[in-house]
Amino acid sequence: MSSKRKQTTEEELPDFEEEDQAEQMDSKESIKPKEAKKGYVAINSSGFRDFLLKPELLRAIIDCGFEHPSEVQHECIPQSIIGMDVICQAKSGMGKTAVFVITTLQQIDPIENQIQCVVLCHTRELAYQICNEYHRFSKHIKDLKTVVFFGGVNKTTQVNQLAHQKPNIVVGTPGRILELAKEKHLDLSKVKHFVLDECDKMLEGDMRADVQEIFKLTPKEKQVMMFSATLSEKIKPVAKKFMHDPIEIYVDDQSKLTLHGLQQYFVKLTEKEKEKKLMDLLDALEFNQVVIFVRSVVRARQLNKLLCDNSFPSMEMHSNMSQEERIKQYEAFKNFEKRILVTTDILGRGIDIQRVNIVINYDMPNDPDQYLHRVGRAGRFGTKGLAISFISSDAPMETTKTGFKREFTDEQLLSQIQSRFEVKIQPMPNSINTNSYMTS
Repeated sequence: MSSKRKQTTEEELPDFEEEDQAEQMDSKESIKPKEAKKGYVAINSSGFRDFLLKPELLRAIIDCGFEHPSEVQHECIPQSIIGMDVICQAKSGMGKTAVFVITTLQQIDPIENQIQCVVLCHTRELAYQICNEYHRFSKHIKDLKTVVFFGGVNKTTQVNQLAHQKPNIVVGTPGRILELAKEKHLDLSKVKHFVLDECDKMLEGDMRADVQEIFKLTPKEKQVMMFSATLSEKIKPVAKKFMHDPIEIYVDDQSKLTLHGLQQYFVKLTEKEKEKKLMDLLDALEFNQVVIFVRSVVRARQLNKLLCDNSFPSMEMHSNMSQEERIKQYEAFKNFEKRILVTTDILGRGIDIQRVNIVINYDMPNDPDQYLHRVGRAGRFGTKGLAISFISSDAPMETTKTGFKREFTDEQLLSQIQSRFEVKIQPMPNSINTNSYMTS
């Protein structure tokens, strides 16, 4: 790199020198690799083989059944594996996780008891899933170890795990990672890759301070990568404070954020009509797996009980469950042990369960971006899917007992979604062609 990061003890991370930035060309027009690694990379690659990945990694990719990269993988991987900083916004379900997993595995040469990569995300379930992806793609790489850390698990157990496993890659939520690092259980002094998944959630609110503290514990020189399906104009400059001359890959046209294989409909009804309508839909529709989103823990419990009492194979997941319960439920649903999951927005971002082809918004989310993340659970990576949203004429605007708070009515939110993503969500027809949402 031509200029160095400056370490700071102040609360906010500094911007880079303005004079340095003025001398540099726009990263979208002229890409200057930091230091070419692993040989020449074909920028216009059309297959994973063309990325010239190390044989152990390519073998795992083939084992997973992947042949051709998605659009975001095609755009990001060639630049990322030569060490460039990356900001990437791309639609849900298009393989953003694989970008940073493949990229970091390509560059890491395992050294015992040396943490070279830190991946931070905002929920425990997502951290668990990302760790599993590292295990999948690194299974042929000798001596490489990945571990995951998050709250809700006994810290002494995790400290013992660190002592015995001596990881090269650490995945986790910011609170627990920072705690372990401050207590000197995690040594981040050799980190070469710093990744934020769902970075917009990580850089807003309380998590940002923890992310910054972890960042300060890592070396000045490292690769920084950030990914999300939604990046606001407010968050982009915040993200860039962590980076040096990043390549920026955005889906600038908001309409492209909608999933084109996804059929989207709405149903207007009252709160009292929701239960019957839901069970009618589950009876009438063919599906592999369904995720039903509600606005609170109380709603999740009540609706799951109602479905089970009416002989629907349902299960629930929400924040009031212990971490062990949540992971158990996640694994059970992913392994197709149940076909219906009732959940809050805890499962609204990043979670990849391939058999899900229907999402039902039993309660509408708080904002348009959350709608996009929810419906992105269906129709992932170019497959078909169906999203149905209940638009209630009498949905509560604020319910303090559940913590639910929203500024807009369901109808206003539906209008915002259609305007923001330039998509026409139609009233649900009397019958839906199964072929329109079921992938053969």
